Amino acid sequence: MEEELKCPVCGSLFREPIILPCSHNVCLPCARTIAVQTPETEQHLPPLLHRAAGGGGGGGDHADKLSLHSETDSGYGSYTPSLKSPNGVRVLPLVPAPPGAAAAAAPRGAGPASSSLTCPQCHRSASLDQRGLRGFQRNRLLEAIVQRYQQGRAAAAAAAKCQLCDRNPPEPAAVLCEQCEVLYCAACQLRCHPARGPFAKHRLAPPGSGGGGKGAGGGRKLPTCAEHDLENYSMYCVSCRSPVCYQCLEEGKHGKHDVKALGAMWKQHKAQLSQALNGVSDKAKEAKEFLVQLKNLLQQIQENGLDYEACLVAQCDALVDALTRQKAKLLTKVTKEREHKLKVVWDQINHCTLKLRQSTGLMEYCLEVIKENDPSGFLQISDALIKRVQVSQEQWVKGALEPKVSAEFDLTLDSEPLLQSIHQLDFIQMKLPPVPLLQLEKCCTRNNSVTLAWRMPPLSHNPVEGYILELDDGDGGQFREVYVGKETLCTIDGLHFNSTYNARVKAFNSSGVGPYSKTVILQTSDVAWFTFDPSSAHRDIVLSNDNQTATCNSYDDRVVLGTAAFSKGVHYWELHVDRYDNHPDPAFGIARINVVKDMMLGKDDKAWAMYVDNNRSWFMHCNSHTNRTEGGVSKGATVGVLLDLNKHNLTFYINGQQQGPPAFENVEGVFMPALSLNRNVQVTLHTGLEVPQCVKQPKLPNN
Repeated sequence: MEEELKCPVCGSLFREPIILPCSHNVCLPCARTIAVQTPETEQHLPPLLHRAAGGGGGGGDHADKLSLHSETDSGYGSYTPSLKSPNGVRVLPLVPAPPGAAAAAAPRGAGPASSSLTCPQCHRSASLDQRGLRGFQRNRLLEAIVQRYQQGRAAAAAAAKCQLCDRNPPEPAAVLCEQCEVLYCAACQLRCHPARGPFAKHRLAPPGSGGGGKGAGGGRKLPTCAEHDLENYSMYCVSCRSPVCYQCLEEGKHGKHDVKALGAMWKQHKAQLSQALNGVSDKAKEAKEFLVQLKNLLQQIQENGLDYEACLVAQCDALVDALTRQKAKLLTKVTKEREHKLKVVWDQINHCTLKLRQSTGLMEYCLEVIKENDPSGFLQISDALIKRVQVSQEQWVKGALEPKVSAEFDLTLDSEPLLQSIHQLDFIQMKLPPVPLLQLEKCCTRNNSVTLAWRMPPLSHNPVEGYILELDDGDGGQFREVYVGKETLCTIDGLHFNSTYNARVKAFNSSGVGPYSKTVILQTSDVAWFTFDPSSAHRDIVLSNDNQTATCNSYDDRVVLGTAAFSKGVHYWELHVDRYDNHPDPAFGIARINVVKDMMLGKDDKAWAMYVDNNRSWFMHCNSHTNRTEGGVSKGATVGVLLDLNKHNLTFYINGQQQGPPAFENVEGVFMPALSLNRNVQVTLHTGLEVPQCVKQPKLPNN
């Protein structure tokens, strides 16, 4: 709270605080310091104000009207030096009057100087009237709070001890350094905090003083009106947002303003402030919880950091161990290759040495034989010697005097890919995606279609490449994939009516597939609401009335289908004949999605229909006409279609009466409501109807 009790100009506790029009507060002495007067009107100042500006002993109310030049004023302000307060607010010193202005007497009856004061916090300017700074209201409430705060600090200071004493117990504190926020006794202050060097600019104050001055310790007086000193505040002006006295209403500018009782407004504003404080308190509570969360996050980050460091060291050590083992294997291969080459060379040396020794001996023996002069003895052994020499010569075949191995090793170690891998070794930032959150407010069902929406949780930084949406079969069976993609909204059509489906979704990226979301349960409609489908209708079909009314531009029969598809349950809808001219043969029934659209319904094998004129009707499928029944349609007639897929039959009604026997049996598959007509007929579709009681079947359980 102490920061709220300090003046933004001097940085000390408020002394005689005044309220500026912008609702900020400033000390009255500081307000005199930052008040500004324009140079153009300075020469018309009253004599007393000139004396006060020159420091000639002026005081009281006149001292509140001291004027200063701002930096934006013309004239002397361009070269006037500026100072700064302890809180960093720019304070301009007094500007000397122009030459001769001090001696010139002010004209009698001259008006007051045009002065203003700029708020040091919001920088809004406020003009001063003839009352000067006394025109601003004293903030007596703040003054009382400052007084209580000072008394509390003084009481605490009375028991304050020096924080640097070696004595036990420490000496009582004599001063408090407001910059160091340390209490010193007189001896420690002289020894540890001398008033020189870097401590020369520090401010020493009595313990608990807080920089307060006069006005802070006096008795609290009842507030009186600023304009009428003898009157206490009794009312509150809503227009001016200030308390006023009785005379202000009778004589002053507040006479025509909206005023209310001071006590009532006091209670009202207290209630408003309390309510606002509750909001701030809630936010403060959230902020505290958030700070706890952040501190827990710090601890988790620290723990995770240590875990990741240990994991990194273990992984790198494993790589080093693997490299060491591989190095040993490679060195073994090099050793084996070297030993093999050495053995081959040594074998070749030994073999060549032996052959050389044998050849040398043979040559020496032959030379001795040649030296002998006994022809008969020579001829006895010459043939054998010649053969031995020839055999010895043949032993030195081509390549016999070439090394069998080279000095080079046929081992090449390509370490470049491994070096690149080591250089590229880094953390993989991608992890499995988190659990998607189903947005239940956006999930809905319509007829036999369901729409699901989901999103990733906040603060999720793991990339997501797509989602997989799974749906069961509506009977509690196994899930199956119905959508794979990047969208977070999906609509599935063609489901069973009056069925309960379970849906779930999961996300995936290159690292794998994340966990499933929670399962959402979706119930399709009991009865079908649908219209004619303009996208699949023949181009000659004309739809109106929000695609509920159909007619045709051609004299030939054209087919239009409904937007619903049925594969399960009992469904009933009606078609009202709005126009019926020249006895046409409209056909009503069901069809597959790929039914032929340019001929009467029922002429191909994709439709089951009843076509009817003004006298009779027939059932038709695969162009086969059966069950001619008396009774036709006319303008205003209603044709009902009952599709019972539990019993797999189709029944027709005209004006509420069943038309013939059940038209078709053993109908299975997926069917869409269908109609064929020409330009002589106009029909309006009515859906969302309950099955008529006379033909309603018991509801079957979903199994």
